[in-house]
Amino acid sequence: MWSTFPLFGSTLLLAVMVVASYTFAVSLAAGASGRARTLQAARFGAYGTVILIATCVFCLAYAFVSHDFRIRYVTHYSDRSMTTAYLLTALWGGQDGSLLWWLFLMSLYIGACVKWLGARYLELQPYIIATLMAVVLFFCVLMAFSANPFAQNISGAAPDGEGFNPLLQNYWMIIHPPCLYTGFVGCTIPFAFAVSALVTGRLDNEWILACRKWAIFAWLFLAIGNTLGMVWAYEELGWGGYWAWDPVENAAFMPFLTATAFLHSVMIQERRGLLRVWNVALICMTFFMTIFGTFLTRSGAIASVHAFAQSSIGAYFVWFLVLVVAFATTLVLYRWPELRGYDPRPELRRAAVIAGWIILVCCGPGIFFLVTRAKLPPAIQFPALAVLAGGAVYVAVELVYRRMTRGMHLKLRRVGMESILSREFTFLLNNWALLGFLGFVLVATTFPMISEALWDEKVTVGPPYYNAWVQPIGLVIMMLMGMGTLFGWRKTSPEALKRAFFAPLVAAAVAIAAHFAFGGMIGFPAVVWGDAIYPGALGTALRGFNAYTPVMGVTVAVFNLAVVVQEFVALFAARRKSGASKSVAPVLWYAGFLPGFVYTLLTLPPASRRRYGGYVVHLGIIVMFLGFTGKSWTIDKETTLAVGQSYVVPALNGHERFTLEYVGERMEVDNNKRMVFADIRVMSEGKVLGELHPAKFIYKKMPESPTTEVSMMHSVRDDLYLVVGVVNPQTKMASLQIHVNPLVAWVWFGCVILIFGSFVCMWPELVPNESRVWRVARGSAAIATSIVMGVLIAMLPSPAFAQNAAPATGGQQQQTAAQAQSTSTMGDGESMHGVVRIDNETERAIFSKLRCQCGCPTDLLSTCSCSSFAEPARNRIRAQLASGMKPDDIINAYVAEYGAGSIAVPANRGSTRLIYAVPLAAIVGGGAGLALLLKRWRKKEDGDGGGSGSSGPAGGPAGGKGDDYDARLDAELDDLDG
Repeated sequence: MWSTFPLFGSTLLLAVMVVASYTFAVSLAAGASGRARTLQAARFGAYGTVILIATCVFCLAYAFVSHDFRIRYVTHYSDRSMTTAYLLTALWGGQDGSLLWWLFLMSLYIGACVKWLGARYLELQPYIIATLMAVVLFFCVLMAFSANPFAQNISGAAPDGEGFNPLLQNYWMIIHPPCLYTGFVGCTIPFAFAVSALVTGRLDNEWILACRKWAIFAWLFLAIGNTLGMVWAYEELGWGGYWAWDPVENAAFMPFLTATAFLHSVMIQERRGLLRVWNVALICMTFFMTIFGTFLTRSGAIASVHAFAQSSIGAYFVWFLVLVVAFATTLVLYRWPELRGYDPRPELRRAAVIAGWIILVCCGPGIFFLVTRAKLPPAIQFPALAVLAGGAVYVAVELVYRRMTRGMHLKLRRVGMESILSREFTFLLNNWALLGFLGFVLVATTFPMISEALWDEKVTVGPPYYNAWVQPIGLVIMMLMGMGTLFGWRKTSPEALKRAFFAPLVAAAVAIAAHFAFGGMIGFPAVVWGDAIYPGALGTALRGFNAYTPVMGVTVAVFNLAVVVQEFVALFAARRKSGASKSVAPVLWYAGFLPGFVYTLLTLPPASRRRYGGYVVHLGIIVMFLGFTGKSWTIDKETTLAVGQSYVVPALNGHERFTLEYVGERMEVDNNKRMVFADIRVMSEGKVLGELHPAKFIYKKMPESPTTEVSMMHSVRDDLYLVVGVVNPQTKMASLQIHVNPLVAWVWFGCVILIFGSFVCMWPELVPNESRVWRVARGSAAIATSIVMGVLIAMLPSPAFAQNAAPATGGQQQQTAAQAQSTSTMGDGESMHGVVRIDNETERAIFSKLRCQCGCPTDLLSTCSCSSFAEPARNRIRAQLASGMKPDDIINAYVAEYGAGSIAVPANRGSTRLIYAVPLAAIVGGGAGLALLLKRWRKKEDGDGGGSGSSGPAGGPAGGKGDDYDARLDAELDDLDG
């Protein structure tokens, strides 16, 4: 059998498919019959599927560590010189193996979920298992027919493998993909619960309570995975930043947004029974976005340094996404009466299903015709699509649904939202902003594909577009995060809101004044002007708004911090008043505030623990947001130094920030590579802070692709980030890119806080009859585990590999063109990536708007250091500037020569306006919908004469003593703790 090991692995994949099909069928039979033995057979089938998938993964891992080069995947992604750690990392380093790894993580979730279900939710279980098996079957079909990780080399076993991409030979690449995949795959479990609730009709809070911790766990690992991806990009890609709005980064970020919206809106259903349709739609959308993101990454439809090679699996994903949408839509329409609170009559079900599918069927052929057949300009094409969609909705609702339900007495059995001055309404606004953010990212990410398909025009949407447009949305989301906490459930009186908002608003006002007064003195000015991404009024407006982003970001962060502190002060005051604080062992407080604070959080009743754990998560997001705001104060410089020379890096206030002294260069060799280091001594105000050692690595397997090792010095204030461009072997001169990145450590520390808050939300109920010592031991062990995870994330090892040295974009360049030419080699003369030379701000503005045409998927002329295209293009632009050409004319000539895809931000004309017009229209439309709801609620309040809506959140009279802030908080605590 071992002589045909690849065939054995392929057979195992087919066995997984067979067992998963059996389990799927038995699960449906168990749901239809309700027989316990049939359900037990389905559970055993799920366990069998898990075991077979695990066996497949172990077989592939064995093939890597035993160097079985008969297998094509092993040949492509390993060689005999690799360490065991990187051999195992290669499991998910390529497309075929990453799909198997996805399936393996899915199997772990299935095993844990089936075990956890036990005798719980017996009516939901069959359909939960069936849904999970359906997802397993899709990935099995994908691997069996298109991406088999056990496929053999046609020419037989190779003597050695091709080696692992040096970009992936990094510590963070060992843990980043598993964490991100854990978040992606974890979204399948809440989706399975939602599907089972729709199938069985059990649409009350049961399925939400069942899947809540699973949803939090998946959301947590989406956050960890995205953060680890930032750490990897920060250390590995060598361009000086951690988030470039790459399409693959966006694909991982979008499900995080929908999952965040779900975790907020689901509380409204749990508390008030509202938003049932919305919550089901959100969880289905989250699952859809995980599969859609996987499609973007693996189909080859987008160009990205993170993406896998182009392959044929894209068609499989498209059909699966269509099936998911059709299936979920049909289920929601079928359960429309229950979700909306009507009596579940058969006539009403038929009306909802028929009307919904009329919209889809009418829009489908029309959209296909307008997109593929009708040769219309975009200015006519998209209004025609809007008219078509509007007409289909009118026909379905007015001519079908209303006629089929004519004569029925449709009486709502659900409660309504009583006031806009409520937490429910602020959560709705929060969802509106999050999905608006999703709309911008989704449209911009997919627009290159849409533009090429519709108008045969290749465009590129680069980081400047995102940075300009999403900053206002991010500020709105952060503001709503703090405001929502200050409102009570159902209704809050204006007097109570004034008391609740007073301290946070005072803190925000102090932050504004302090930032304007002292920010410039310490190197963090309140206003930082950048370049406009568009000419004209729109570009000027965006540039003006974003110039004030630093002070607005700090202010919003301080406002949110004051809100969180205020809530915890009120919590401890309420516990002291009730005597609950006496249950915390005094020794925990004597040891320092933190142990007592942590123990208090973990021993709160479940509902309160979720609430205050959520506030800790908010605190982590606040700290991360401050870290992101630090990007406004980044300092980018370039220089070339001879041995013994120094370079002073100025701060934004003009004072010295660092002094860099070039000590010398050295070379080291190991079995895999040659390493050329530039030793740099770092000083500040005459004090030596340490040494940094940026380097070039030349791998024996890939000598044509030398990598750049980043070297960093971390502090709470900022990171000093050095990249060496070239080291001349004769003169020993070194070209350096220097980046001073403020507050980056705050991003990683904020993620640690976020992890801890998520653990608090998921913390299990402590057994009441446990001894205090054992309770403290359990709590301490779990806390220690979470802290260790956080420390691992916060650790930033200095070495990092990057395929291209990403140069800075600003400052004075001391290297001449002749020096650049003379320092284009290193070591024995291998062609090396050089340093970007930028002589002035005009050049920087032009280079940052144009994309390099050398084939690199992400680099601009301001960052790409290739000698094949970027440097000649920059020299040609310098010559055009010297001849008197205007920057706009230079940009237009470049775009005319290389096409619309050569500019980072598509021009603000014609079809490219749709990039921001479509999401803006969606946001405005959503806001209009909320306004209509507001109008209905106000009519309801006026008609009721106060009615149920006149009660404050604690049940007392609105505006009376019962709405006092302290009394409101105490009443909410009693309600939560009850």
